[in-house]
Amino acid sequence: MNNQDFSVSKSSISPLKIGKNCKFILPSNIYGCILGDNVFVGPFCEIQSNVTIGKNTRIQSHSFICSLVTIGDECRIGHGVMFINDLYRGGKPSGGDKNKWMGTYIGSSCLIGSNATILPVSICDHVVIGAGAVVTKDITIPGTYVGNPAKLI
Repeated sequence: MNNQDFSVSKSSISPLKIGKNCKFILPSNIYGCILGDNVFVGPFCEIQSNVTIGKNTRIQSHSFICSLVTIGDECRIGHGVMFINDLYRGGKPSGGDKNKWMGTYIGSSCLIGSNATILPVSICDHVVIGAGAVVTKDITIPGTYVGNPAKLI
């Protein structure tokens, strides 16, 4: 990790666990998560607490990875990808009630295209999500998924 690329301020939020050779481009907001070896995070990203990102994964600029997301090894997350953990059940945000939040699992060797939105789902290994796709259901078959809602092509 290069100190000129990343700085950590003291806070009451749980500390980062960072693997070897990680690189972060500022400004980014990264806290309370676990990052494997050789993870790259581009500028203007937020990675919240209780997130795990596998080794050799790249997160491009302007992406938001909320709590309860697990991303496997060797993944590529495009620019502006948004992960969601609150489905606004009852027509409003759950607020501070973390018991209503749901998790997301992304397998290894996945590519998520720019501006995709990923709801709380499970995605198997070797999946490509097209740019702008909205993933609303679990993906259990490797392949390429596009559209809103995302479908296998």
